[in-house]
Amino acid sequence: MRKLEVLSPAGDRERLMLALTYGADAVYLASERFGMRAAAGNFPAGGPLEEAIALCHARGVRVHVTCNTILRNEDAAALPPFLEELEAAGADAVIAADPGVIAMVKRYAPHTALHVSTQAGVASYAAANAFYDMGAARVILARELTLEEIAGIRAKVPAALELEVFVHGAMCMSFSGRCLLSNYLTGRDANRGACAQPCRWKYHVVEEKRPGEYMELQQDREGTYIFNSRDLCMIDHLPALMAAGVDSIKIEGRMKSAYYAGVVTNAYRHAADAAMAGQPLDPVWRDEVNKVSHREYSTGFFFDKNGPGEYHGSAMYISDCDVVAMVEDCDEAGNARLTQRNKFYAGDALELLTPEGPPIPFTAEAIFDGEGNPIADTPHPMMALAMRLPVRAPKYAIVRKYKK
Repeated sequence: MRKLEVLSPAGDRERLMLALTYGADAVYLASERFGMRAAAGNFPAGGPLEEAIALCHARGVRVHVTCNTILRNEDAAALPPFLEELEAAGADAVIAADPGVIAMVKRYAPHTALHVSTQAGVASYAAANAFYDMGAARVILARELTLEEIAGIRAKVPAALELEVFVHGAMCMSFSGRCLLSNYLTGRDANRGACAQPCRWKYHVVEEKRPGEYMELQQDREGTYIFNSRDLCMIDHLPALMAAGVDSIKIEGRMKSAYYAGVVTNAYRHAADAAMAGQPLDPVWRDEVNKVSHREYSTGFFFDKNGPGEYHGSAMYISDCDVVAMVEDCDEAGNARLTQRNKFYAGDALELLTPEGPPIPFTAEAIFDGEGNPIADTPHPMMALAMRLPVRAPKYAIVRKYKK
């Protein structure tokens, strides 16, 4: 039976802890430089990065470190010592796309696996085999491939070469994320991790003799999003991905919340376990991915080489739920200390999400502040709270409520 790795994003320590708590087999993260998400919290070298790797390994979780930006001259001298640090810290893999970076990985981190980034645009068995010959242990395939094309690659590459695909999260409107639009409009280089996401902006037409008059490109009071795309969601189709020969399913989202990292990892963990056991997906896990902030979902290019098609709808995020608190500790009777994340009230209908199974509905019968005083609501963000939960919950268990 093929083992399907659940690979989760870890943009900072809290997001890392949620991914670990909710069942990631591996995480991908970055230091301050060389990764495609420069605005994430990330893990500075010289302490935090090494600690994150050690923490993951203590839980049996692999760590893939992103070095997938396009290398510029001013970056080149700093990369060799960084790669040596990664090797010494025990990173399991380095994700790279730039040929210069790939060469440096082989020289300065020779015992660390090389994973070729989706930024390299691997869309054929010829490209995959070429990278295998360069020493790659895995290729992260171009997002523009169909399942049929992936199966064709699997059939013509060595069995030892692992195939990874993105299965959930934001999709870039440029081929495999290689975009110049952000750099052109804002000076922020998408290929060096600083994308301003101008594809999500509202656009209007201005005629040169009518300054200040902004004309819609189509009739829609919400504006016009001419480069916009849906989000990707493949949770219903993991058996098909396994049949195509995929080894690792990757969740996008190092810039997204810790709540997102936990909920989506949890959903795909249970979905992957069901797929590997030959069992149908419980609909509860499909529902879970609607409980995080997302754009309208699609299956991307997997079933249609023309992709999801143009989407001119709003780029605004939607979700069914808000996280209201995170568990800090809890005893056998369910008496818990929590940290508030959003406002809620005594008497609210809530859900408790743990790694063990489906969400558990309950009512907030009483809420106490950090001093043990009963309170009717939670007015202060990030305040310490105490309340009774329906079961004992681990640290980082999520308490949330449905939006009205």
